[in-house]
Amino acid sequence: MLFIEHAAYHLQLLRNKRQEKANTPPKEVETGEATAADPPLQGVVCNGHVEAKDGSVGGLCNGHGESDALQSDDAKKMVEAVVESDVESLEDSTRDVVRKAAHAVGSLRDTEFDIRFNPDVFSSGIRFVDADGEELKREKTLVKEAAEFLVGVQIPKMLRHCLEHSSSPIDGYTLSEAMHVRGINMRYLGKIAEMLAEMPQLEYVHTIAVAEMITRAMKHIFKTYMQGVEQLSLAASVSHLLNCYVGAYATPHAADAAEELLSRHSRKKNRRGLKNKRTSVLAADNTDWVHMTPKSLWSDVVAEVRAYYGFELGVDGVDGAVARYGVQKISLLRSLCVRCGVQILLRDYNMESRTRQAFGEDDIVNLFPVVKHVNPKATDAHNFYSTGQVKIQRGFLKEGFEVISEALNLLNNVYGAMHPEIATCLRLIARLNYIMGEHAEAMVQQQKAVLMSERVLGVDHPNTVTEYTHLALYCFANTDISTALKLLYRARYLALLLHGENHPEVALLDSNIGLILHAVGQHDLALRFLQKSLQLNTKYYGEDSMKVAVSFHLKARVQSCLGDFRGALQSEKETFAIYKQQLGEEHDKTKESSECLKHLTQQAVVLQKKMNEIYKGGDKLNDFPPLQISTPSMGSVLDLLNIINGILFVQISPKEIELFRRELERRQGLDIKSDCSQKEVEFQTTTKTDAAQTESAVPSTESSQLDSDASPEAEAADKAAGGDPASLLVSDGLVQTQAAVAPSGVEEVAR
Repeated sequence: MLFIEHAAYHLQLLRNKRQEKANTPPKEVETGEATAADPPLQGVVCNGHVEAKDGSVGGLCNGHGESDALQSDDAKKMVEAVVESDVESLEDSTRDVVRKAAHAVGSLRDTEFDIRFNPDVFSSGIRFVDADGEELKREKTLVKEAAEFLVGVQIPKMLRHCLEHSSSPIDGYTLSEAMHVRGINMRYLGKIAEMLAEMPQLEYVHTIAVAEMITRAMKHIFKTYMQGVEQLSLAASVSHLLNCYVGAYATPHAADAAEELLSRHSRKKNRRGLKNKRTSVLAADNTDWVHMTPKSLWSDVVAEVRAYYGFELGVDGVDGAVARYGVQKISLLRSLCVRCGVQILLRDYNMESRTRQAFGEDDIVNLFPVVKHVNPKATDAHNFYSTGQVKIQRGFLKEGFEVISEALNLLNNVYGAMHPEIATCLRLIARLNYIMGEHAEAMVQQQKAVLMSERVLGVDHPNTVTEYTHLALYCFANTDISTALKLLYRARYLALLLHGENHPEVALLDSNIGLILHAVGQHDLALRFLQKSLQLNTKYYGEDSMKVAVSFHLKARVQSCLGDFRGALQSEKETFAIYKQQLGEEHDKTKESSECLKHLTQQAVVLQKKMNEIYKGGDKLNDFPPLQISTPSMGSVLDLLNIINGILFVQISPKEIELFRRELERRQGLDIKSDCSQKEVEFQTTTKTDAAQTESAVPSTESSQLDSDASPEAEAADKAAGGDPASLLVSDGLVQTQAAVAPSGVEEVAR
């Protein structure tokens, strides 16, 4: 696109010069782009087709949106307009124009647009034939500009999305996916960690980034470590490596395993003779892993991170990494086992013990290969899925449901019964069923999604945690409260395994658990979860966030049920202050909070009067009204769960529905008037014969009367069914908006 723009720019300059020589005013191009007075366009490198050393492939044409496409069309029109005006005169200058445009965008060839990135251009171990040649300089320039684009544009954009919580990595795998989608290679992970260290709100992403660098460095060490290990000592060597990696025991040893190995070879030596001498020597040479210590291993990890990512860990052991960066030993252990294909025994490992080793030879169950590959994509099913998402975002839930169901059928035909994309499709279908009121069907579809995610992704995968959360909501909607609590506890346990407590997703899980415990009357335990959720929301979203306001409101409800009206009053005051600041005094949420404050104030006054009377020993307790402590209904708790999980149902009155219909009628009237005026203009510009034919084609008054008898309700329904831009579905006083299918969180929108 930039190449075409430069070509159009130089062609326009050439044409203007020739017209100036002929003393004729230049013909203006309709697009109005790239005139002679415009400044020269700066070269922009498209980081679209860079293949990293780790096998990751960047996204296509990062930063090129719809505006760039429009500019490309304008530039093409400009080139066509200039060339068509004087083809013969521009024939001699075509090569010069192409050469200038190619030079401006950094093309490797002067005769065409050719941008290819050489991954070995800065490799120290490679010698080039022409080290000082022009072609090598161009290749170096392209790589430098691509790196500048990633560091200056793509990485800040990804961090901005994390700050806006539109992207929230859960572990190293999701962080890698977020980087690859934006065309960022994993070698920039150290640069990202340095930038994250300056953002307190993204502390959890910084922890995940550091843990990912440590895991990848350990993977490199593990590959070389296992090269010199014999088959008989695999379990002993892997357990020794794990003890040095995450164990607190200062001097882990594997001498017993080595001695046993040597003794086995010595026993075989007597039977096999001279051949076994060579075997015993080989065994002695392959026991270097026995001498590894935690200090030596972590020094190798620090050096590997410095060499690959340019990041200084500044630690000498796992305890230093935990204290400095907040990483978890269990998270490091899980990541290494998944990346290197190590299966360990399911039991409790005491990695904090300083008197004994955490892992033994019997704890290593299996080693399996981990193979990287590119998953094939079902193009037709993907197109159907994208179309369904667009329809859902516009508010056409039933049409979107049909398209998503068709995508599910195609995925089953292409992939079979088990595939991650099928699980994603089932999750969306379950969400649509839930929004449309079919709670039982939603639970059935979500159960399929959970089982499939556990089978194809693993029980501890981030997507599986999300599936558990959704299924818990649908179970509660179907009054299966015990199952909902078990699923949420399971999801929280897995979340702690993945990233620990300091994460926004934990705040969401704690809010769900606290609300359900509040519904079943366990207010003390519910208050603990809600306080933790409030703490995390304040830390990651800010004190003035709508999520914080909702957390304060939930806390006030639980405190009022416990009889702590003073604490509830203080919490509700915080909610009212945030609503007043964010939404204004006239908003419904602010008014509801004000009414809640009045109620809590009255209850607090009554309680204090009763307490004073008790202290005095008076007998006027019956003169005071009773305290109103009402247990929450399941309907109100479900509404709050919907809001927390990003499902927003907006209730509107019949008066508002009537206003909406009148607006549709007004728009229809404007469309009819514009059609009539256009017909009138056409009628005036025709000949008399055409006018006579037009008069004969005018509809009769009877048909016009039939059209005028159509009810406004029918017109409004037809207009809404035809895809009105308002994109609202009106049914029984319920409007379902785009916010109804938000993935998570409280939508900060006004009713």
